[in-house]
Amino acid sequence: MEMSFRWYGKDDPVTLDKIQQIPGMLGIVSAIYDIPVGDVWPFEKIVELRQSIENHGLKLNVIESVPVHEDIKMGLDSRDQWIENYKETLRNLSKAGIKTVCYNFMPVFDWTRSQLDAPLADGSHSLLYEDEKIKGLNPLSGELALPGWDLSYQKDDLRKIIDRYQIISEQQLMDNLIYFLEEVVPVAEEEDIMLAIHPDDPPWPIFGLPRVITNKTNVEYMLNAVDSPNNGITFCTGSYGANPDNDLLDIIEAAKGRIHFVHARNVKWTGDLSFQETAHLSRDGSLDIVDVLQKLNEVGFTGPIRPDHGRMIWGEEGRPGYGLYDRALGATYLNGIIETLDKAEEA
Repeated sequence: MEMSFRWYGKDDPVTLDKIQQIPGMLGIVSAIYDIPVGDVWPFEKIVELRQSIENHGLKLNVIESVPVHEDIKMGLDSRDQWIENYKETLRNLSKAGIKTVCYNFMPVFDWTRSQLDAPLADGSHSLLYEDEKIKGLNPLSGELALPGWDLSYQKDDLRKIIDRYQIISEQQLMDNLIYFLEEVVPVAEEEDIMLAIHPDDPPWPIFGLPRVITNKTNVEYMLNAVDSPNNGITFCTGSYGANPDNDLLDIIEAAKGRIHFVHARNVKWTGDLSFQETAHLSRDGSLDIVDVLQKLNEVGFTGPIRPDHGRMIWGEEGRPGYGLYDRALGATYLNGIIETLDKAEEA
């Protein structure tokens, strides 16, 4: 497996100089963040990003993410033009040597939490999701704005989009995803790009919006509907694992050969549809990370993996979930498991 690290570009307080010092670090997961959703990514800007990373002895091995325009998700007549733009971006990424693209199909909002600095017993703090608090929030009020959310919408536009989703069922949203994949996967095949859809986070509907990449059944449906090795998933332990009903090993088995990218993090279930993120170790959360990596190894996964959503420790301040210290500890922990699995195979 190829140990990798999320980097948010030149404005990220976690610099490439620091990331390259993490033992065993090979790849950088990044994106271009100043291009409006749906616009074509210029080849020159992709090369500039890649070069800045290679100058630090690392490689740009995953783009996370190329956002999908809401018109595509809603199935509007205008979606075809946005899909054509997406295809052109894939071509430019391939030309620049990028072969793995992570994306998601979550309506309006990306990953969602109710608190960004919830305390843990050891004095650190982390991301928390409390279902009752989320149910009591109005996403139009501005009281909750999270990293990863597209905040470019005007309130009236956002209200119209949310209202439109009220008449879109989960099956319709899945149909819109399949329409999108039927269009872009042939380009991915031509360009040798692995598309890796990220699960919905959390893996259930929020704010009255449908969500469809949530469990084994939906993953199998999506993979079978567009049956191509280039149509795959990002296996995120924390997203799928937030729901105790999801068997992570079963999902890996169902998607074997189609897992192109892995996010590894742990969560502790704290109540019905509620959880808090923890240190990566199996004993610190509700997920057995050793079992997960062993299963990934068993099905032959050798692609990029990154430690995801670390705690804030040792007084560090920064982007919630994306500090340096705990993610670096997570990478070292994951590398220890991976090396042990590799040694066992050699014995």
